[in-house]
Amino acid sequence: MDDRLSINFWSPYTGYMHRRIFDTAEKIQTMEIRGAGRIAVAAASAIRDYAAELQADSMEEFSRKIQEAADVLINTRPTAVSLPNAVRIASSHSSGSVEESRAEIIENAENFIKQAQEALGRIGEIGARRIRDSDVVLTHCNSHAALAAIKKAFDQGKNISVIATESRPRKQGLLTIKELNDYGIPATLIVDSAVRSVIKDVDIVIVGADAIAVNGTLVNKIGTSQIALMAHEARVNFLVAAETYKFSPDTILGQLIDIEERSKDEVIDPGVLKDMENVTVKNPAFDFTPAEYIDLIITEIGAIPPGMAYTIIKEHLGWKLADLR
Repeated sequence: MDDRLSINFWSPYTGYMHRRIFDTAEKIQTMEIRGAGRIAVAAASAIRDYAAELQADSMEEFSRKIQEAADVLINTRPTAVSLPNAVRIASSHSSGSVEESRAEIIENAENFIKQAQEALGRIGEIGARRIRDSDVVLTHCNSHAALAAIKKAFDQGKNISVIATESRPRKQGLLTIKELNDYGIPATLIVDSAVRSVIKDVDIVIVGADAIAVNGTLVNKIGTSQIALMAHEARVNFLVAAETYKFSPDTILGQLIDIEERSKDEVIDPGVLKDMENVTVKNPAFDFTPAEYIDLIITEIGAIPPGMAYTIIKEHLGWKLADLR
């Protein structure tokens, strides 16, 4: 898959898609905007701004254009469940007048953005309770939710340190160590394949989430499942920090979560690869971690076992099955 935006933005109804939608979709797909939470907030903001400026002569036209914009955003990253959830919440509107629907979408989007920001604070507070003084914390990739718990524990005066994986091929771990360094938290950077050699020194693992399925399976940055297996074997607690909007309601209906396959150019220089006619390159961006390797999921409403994922989707998110079809 080419990293450049491959979606056709021309529509016979709307002409070229609103520039804010196009720009946001492009930044999400090329990973200028990255991280499930940041993607969700960016998408909700784009829908809000589009609705505020959208001109339509009828409710039918207004709803059609909003849906087209929603589809454009959702199709940029197939794995990050936070994206369709955020778009679904932000773009929801009744069948009243255009102006009433416009105001409803703006309010929904702003409420989602506010709640997403507040969720990080709550996750930080709840997650920090699981981190003890003098703990060595292992984290993978660059998760705002996981870092919220780590920073909060540090703020509480706990003498902690962090081991961060490099997180190839895009090396998001470099963002993590920069953030930890600037916060004053001692950090050690390791290559992904070194996790097994350091796991004996680790007290707790905290990672983020791109999606959580109805059975508690975690979808996160490639390499997460291997870390969870190593933690399980070493009897090290493996925690997931995730806002509730990262739970996947569609998995209740049996829909699978697609694993995004990114460009091989992220892994190897195309000039080198072109002379190797017998070599192919696979670059999955995420993997699945079974629920049995997860000790707790830290959400803004509390720390839950993976088996409670169904309850979160059905009761806290508040969607009926009919809304998901």
